[in-house]
Amino acid sequence: MSTATMPQLSDLLNSIDLPVDWVGLRKVREVAIARSARDGMPQNNGTTISEGVMVEVLVNGQIGYGATNILTPTGIQAAATAAHQQAIAASAYQLYPITTVQRPKVVGQYVSPTLQPFNSLTPGEISEQLSKICHTLKVDDLIVQTSATLITREIESWFVSSNGSDVYQKFLLMTTDYAATAQDGAIVQHRSDRGGLAKCYQGGMEYFLTPNLWTRVQQVGEQAVEMLTAIECPTETTTLVLAPDQLLLQIHESVGHPLELDRILGDERNYAGGSFVQPADFGNLVYGSPLMNITFDPTVTGEFASYSFDDTGATATREYIIRDGILERGLGSLESQARLELPGVACSRACSWNRPPIDRMANINLEPGDKSFDEIIGGIDRGIYMESNRSWSIDDRRHKFQFSCEYAKLIENGKLTQTVRNPNYRGTTPQFWGNLAQIGNANTWEMYGSPFCGKGEPNQIVWVGHGAPVAAFTDIEIFGGD
Repeated sequence: MSTATMPQLSDLLNSIDLPVDWVGLRKVREVAIARSARDGMPQNNGTTISEGVMVEVLVNGQIGYGATNILTPTGIQAAATAAHQQAIAASAYQLYPITTVQRPKVVGQYVSPTLQPFNSLTPGEISEQLSKICHTLKVDDLIVQTSATLITREIESWFVSSNGSDVYQKFLLMTTDYAATAQDGAIVQHRSDRGGLAKCYQGGMEYFLTPNLWTRVQQVGEQAVEMLTAIECPTETTTLVLAPDQLLLQIHESVGHPLELDRILGDERNYAGGSFVQPADFGNLVYGSPLMNITFDPTVTGEFASYSFDDTGATATREYIIRDGILERGLGSLESQARLELPGVACSRACSWNRPPIDRMANINLEPGDKSFDEIIGGIDRGIYMESNRSWSIDDRRHKFQFSCEYAKLIENGKLTQTVRNPNYRGTTPQFWGNLAQIGNANTWEMYGSPFCGKGEPNQIVWVGHGAPVAAFTDIEIFGGD
């Protein structure tokens, strides 16, 4: 535990004087540093520091919330009083009575594993590396813009409660991105490294200065130029093979969000939408083919949204969400699980100290199968292979979608052949996952993430992780940009 802060937080907890059934304090301190370069020149070098406490109280079966950055007994008492008044007022309109069963006692800690600390490079050294990436991306005069970004976040969270909870967690979050834009007349193509800000991990500078960094930077620049003379993506219904960096987005939008229990309850319809999934579907709905196995797994080392406890103190464990294509479990907090009488996971998460935790996905992964990449491609007479998300659109029930990718190649007679530009595909969630026909083995499995998953009123932006192997889907409608 952080011995300097935890006793102080316990003292603040004990100083609260209110007639409540339960009270909890969640203190969060975050230091975020964003650095970027454009065309080799520094563009951004900013640090944000945020620190405060969320106070939760349970009264009359209702949770109330109050937040403050005045970390004194007076400040905490004022926040607790506001939370108490809120809980009393809201209890008259209660949807479901909450008890301490939804706030169990938990004690423990979690710290992100890291090999190379953030401060192992000076700000000047980081700026030099970002500038060098930009210059390396410019492989040709047809490259008209280059960019490189590094974002680090160090987040510490302490949670104590009146029933004995005592949790400390420290997250070291690393996001990198670099990209090149090529132009030849009216044709413009953009290529990034695995999709914009998709390279997200828990760890240190080892995820920035990777062994293949310069090889990959060179390849990104070359592929941006390559796509200028590529043929337009054809329009046809065919076999689609998705790389893990695009399955990141596919899983996020068509599996993660529709299975959040607060959407199914209707809590999110005003802002982020609902879900095509109904409560009766759990244990019954054929969500995809028998090859589809999706897990909620906050235990994966280095994955972006790994943790040991959610922000209400629930213990996080690996659970199957979809097994052999059948929907088993939702993504919902202990409150949502109780309201729906359905199994969920430890995924009540808040973006900061001044937001209450709500149902959020974390690490949602597609489990690997037994096919190598060459075996998957070699078994396809006609198809298309796509990498790296470029844009997306999905309806508010998370049912009908259309996604665009940055880079693609035709598959002809079991081989990758011509590069095509402006590749897109569309479908509906059950139809798409029902057509999952081949799934890559563990050697094809890769993990990515997003630092900007938005949801909630007031809005909350949290970090999520998604891992997947290469996967093939039959009878998918693809089309180009014409």
